[in-house]
Amino acid sequence: MHVGDWAILGGATHAHQFVKIGTHSFTGIDTFLDRDLPPYVKAAGSRAQPFGINSAGLRRRGFSEETILAIKRAYKTLYRAGLSGEEARRELETQAAGCAEVRVFVDFLAASTRGIIR
Repeated sequence: MHVGDWAILGGATHAHQFVKIGTHSFTGIDTFLDRDLPPYVKAAGSRAQPFGINSAGLRRRGFSEETILAIKRAYKTLYRAGLSGEEARRELETQAAGCAEVRVFVDFLAASTRGIIR
């Protein structure tokens, strides 16, 4: 298991041994991760489901509102736009050109071997 910098794991978070947990991500209490958790994403549940980005944590770490909005846009592209995984990746590549933090998101997706929570 790999846990990225500044990730916050709620009490009794369980993760498969090969799961990657992205930087600045957040899990709720009693969360089970059987797939990778992308950077900046909040997740919870007995089979983890995404529910937004860790915007409070990002603000505490000094991320600008512009950067947080770019990360939110990337999250919506991946989880809310109804795109296939490949279509979302292509769109995220375009978004990453203007924001280094979105590039971190894209690079994490490319390196995922277990798939991400959906």
